[in-house]
Amino acid sequence: MPVVPVVVAAVLVGLLAAPPLRGLIAYFAVPEGEPWCGACPVCGRVVRLLPPTGRCPGCRGRLGAGAGVVEAVTVAVAVAVAYAADGPQAMALGWAGALGVALGFVDGRVHRLPHRLNLALLAGVAVLLTAAALAEGRPGVLLRCLLVALTVGALLEVAVQIGALGPGDSPLGLALGGLLGWYGWWVAIGGLVAAVVLAGLWATLWVAALLIRRRPWRGLDVPVGPFLLLGALTAVLAR
Repeated sequence: MPVVPVVVAAVLVGLLAAPPLRGLIAYFAVPEGEPWCGACPVCGRVVRLLPPTGRCPGCRGRLGAGAGVVEAVTVAVAVAVAYAADGPQAMALGWAGALGVALGFVDGRVHRLPHRLNLALLAGVAVLLTAAALAEGRPGVLLRCLLVALTVGALLEVAVQIGALGPGDSPLGLALGGLLGWYGWWVAIGGLVAAVVLAGLWATLWVAALLIRRRPWRGLDVPVGPFLLLGALTAVLAR
């Protein structure tokens, strides 16, 4: 398949997906204990779609992520998914990529992974992988997906119980484990390793920046969700 039309189509899909994803990010990116942001806090306008500026169409107040950031990330993810697509499981990969953008931004902003988004991700991946397995005549692959999902979810849940991760990380790992299980155990292991390496690299660079600027720090609260998502995508691309 020609590369240029695929990339152009992926870019268009990413741009079309960005406004509703911005709406999801603005809705869920609120601190723990506060109600979801169903309307602009300034003018009260209900917003489901947001322009690339990230501002309310009514009062021009800032909502969610900064201008152009969600669009850039969504387009990059769409291109990566298009590059990795090689079968009917591409629909599940695309679903994970879209919701992964929302989850990553929310976790990065307020350090939480809403269960509603995690559940939507898990349900979509399960349904789409089941359809892909049946379409390819490979129902047996679903057992491996389930085993990998349970293994990754259990490992992350142990980290949650000892206080190393937040409560939303293990459900996210369950969904990503199921998706990576389609490609095999080694891809799933690679995704976890990549997530750890990327999180460690980010933390190291952050501390180095604080030391250079001579700013005090008493530890880091690293949002793990974005690195789990990026690690999973990296493993799929590198397989």
